[in-house]
Amino acid sequence: MEKITDLLLILILIAGLTSGCSKEKPVPPALPPVESMKIDFSNFITEKKRASFYDAKGIETASWAFSALAAGYWNSIMVTTLAIPVIAYENAARHSPVYLEDNTWEWKYDTRVFMATYRIRITGRTYGHNAEWKMYVSMEGNGSFPEFLWMEGNSRLDGTGGQWTLNHCSFFNEPVMQIDWTSDGTHIQTVKYTYIRELNDSREEDPFRTSFIEFGKKSGSTYDAYFVIHYFNGSGFSDVEVEWSTTEKHGRVRCRAFFADDEWHCWNGNYVNIFCP
Repeated sequence: MEKITDLLLILILIAGLTSGCSKEKPVPPALPPVESMKIDFSNFITEKKRASFYDAKGIETASWAFSALAAGYWNSIMVTTLAIPVIAYENAARHSPVYLEDNTWEWKYDTRVFMATYRIRITGRTYGHNAEWKMYVSMEGNGSFPEFLWMEGNSRLDGTGGQWTLNHCSFFNEPVMQIDWTSDGTHIQTVKYTYIRELNDSREEDPFRTSFIEFGKKSGSTYDAYFVIHYFNGSGFSDVEVEWSTTEKHGRVRCRAFFADDEWHCWNGNYVNIFCP
């Protein structure tokens, strides 16, 4: 009887050791692609340097030029407010995360952007079918600031979409931009910027709040990309729809506040106004 008992104990110990050795190492979630933060403005940035309603020869280009002006405010945000966090985040993919606890991983690295070195710390925590992301930033030296939460968000583990919230800066540590994105699992399909800052630097109500631009891609259409824009024009909000071909460069725009009608207004591959087909 004792031999049987001893044998059972040995089997239990072996089973425990085997299960302990075969325990799978936690796998970190995939970082959402940096493209989830980017909108393609390339068709509205040319050698012209600025949008003009006439080209150098006096040929009318108002349809394209107005579209470029409407998108220009958001492109300036991409170049200024979003430039550093996007570059800093993009570098995370070059580093390996360390597992902390509670399904949480951490990426830590330094990155140099525009002659300044930033210390980045990104955490990713999985829960259910989602992941929660937080990017902390600090900088030492000239213009230094202590670590603060610069960006946070969530994404679906299957890579089909998510949301980012960007805080303004270390001094005004408050939400300024919300980015919603979707993907087919391989390629980004839509990216939407929404301006959500409640007070400006003067601590007055920010008139641009609720402005947004949505960029998306369409298949099987003459125009395979689009913008939907809702922006503050200085006195009120205007709504603009823009559609264009990313290969042929021709497109069309619709905005009642500017054109005083609900019709599409088109341009060709040289940005020159044409009658819409």
